[in-house]
Amino acid sequence: MLNLRCLAIVFDLDETLIVANTMRSFESRIEMLSRRMDIEDDPVRVAGMSAEIKRYIEDRELLKEFIDTDTVTDNGRIVGTQKEEVQPMPGVQERLVRPVIRLPERNAILTRINPEIRDTSVFVKLRPAWEDLRSYLTAKGRKRFEVYVCTMAERDYALEIWRLLDPEANLISLNNLSDRVVCVKAGSKKSLQHVFREGGCHPKMAMVIDDRLQVWDEKDQHRVHVVPAYAPYYAPQAEMANAVPVLCVARNVACNVRGGFFREFDENLLKKVFELLYENELLDLPYAPDVGDYLVSEDPNFPPSNKDPAPIPEGMSGTEVEKRLNGRAYQGDQKQISSSIRPSDDARVAIRGTLGSSNVQPNGGSMAIVPSLFVTVLQEIGRLCNSKVEFRSTVSTSKITQFSVEVLFSNEKIGNGIGKTRDEAQVQAAEKALQNLQSQQTCHIDIDPTR
Repeated sequence: MLNLRCLAIVFDLDETLIVANTMRSFESRIEMLSRRMDIEDDPVRVAGMSAEIKRYIEDRELLKEFIDTDTVTDNGRIVGTQKEEVQPMPGVQERLVRPVIRLPERNAILTRINPEIRDTSVFVKLRPAWEDLRSYLTAKGRKRFEVYVCTMAERDYALEIWRLLDPEANLISLNNLSDRVVCVKAGSKKSLQHVFREGGCHPKMAMVIDDRLQVWDEKDQHRVHVVPAYAPYYAPQAEMANAVPVLCVARNVACNVRGGFFREFDENLLKKVFELLYENELLDLPYAPDVGDYLVSEDPNFPPSNKDPAPIPEGMSGTEVEKRLNGRAYQGDQKQISSSIRPSDDARVAIRGTLGSSNVQPNGGSMAIVPSLFVTVLQEIGRLCNSKVEFRSTVSTSKITQFSVEVLFSNEKIGNGIGKTRDEAQVQAAEKALQNLQSQQTCHIDIDPTR
């Protein structure tokens, strides 16, 4: 995978890529909403629940017609089933043919998990922009990701849903399907170690796309890109409210993760591997890149907006960078701040409000302001100086602290920090970098900390 520049991507199914309902689940949801309507006083909420019930009833009637007659009436047009042969997995001789109706205008598919039992019929809604994400994963025959599925659904159901999502088996070959569709018992935690139980991939090389974070083992949660749950009945317009659909954002996140991981792999790990000797201490080992270091995580405390929440491009500044940018492993030679770290003629302002301001008092080496502001200010200085600011993780030589981060300004080291967490080490590194910049008087930036 490393030679092919390939990572792993693990998909959840229900409410992440699809929403599926049987007759029983339709009736349960309609009944539950009806009871809630009976005790609801707010007319706006009543109207919303009434509209949701109407959408459930409409699709339930289509599913009932499919169960009874193997046809559906869609906008006055009768649509019959297509017999789709399911390609058997290796070792399975049985030939399976399923009745399927595809309704592209509704982004929906009706299928039968067991072709012989009509009560196993399912109405499936596909999440918009799945084709965009799938096309990225298969573009031009170049494999960017090895694809896996991890779900709490029953296995026969999961295999059929995945067949609908990947009908030509371009994402997961039939030879690998049995191992790569992983079903977890309800109530259990999902785990990348369980997904890769056959040793096909290291968890550090895998990202997850799921609508829930807490279902994953704690050690894997920083590798999960959490998407909003797909809710086509509750809020059918919400999916397209953003300028960029949810799965297109996921595609962009995957692209950024892959780019950052292999940039780190090439620029740091490969160079350091050839310098290792058998006699080296454990602390001499280079930092191995981790997908979690490059994964864009949305802050759940931020209100939703219509702006594109796609990954941050290089050089972007502001609080988002401090919030999202994790350490990048790199061990460079010690360098002095040189004259190359200088602003353009148009970027002449003073470092004020962080270092040297009367409102900020040093206290044992720690400034009495919001710690994240050091990172924000440093990013803003880099923007005004037309210089790239990078935070890269290094291997800490301390036995007490775990994380060590250094700051590079135009590829020159200007500060480092250590801490019990990566964020703590990053803030300390930014603080020291600002002090060094001030002492060298290489950049004069006027930043108001109250902004």
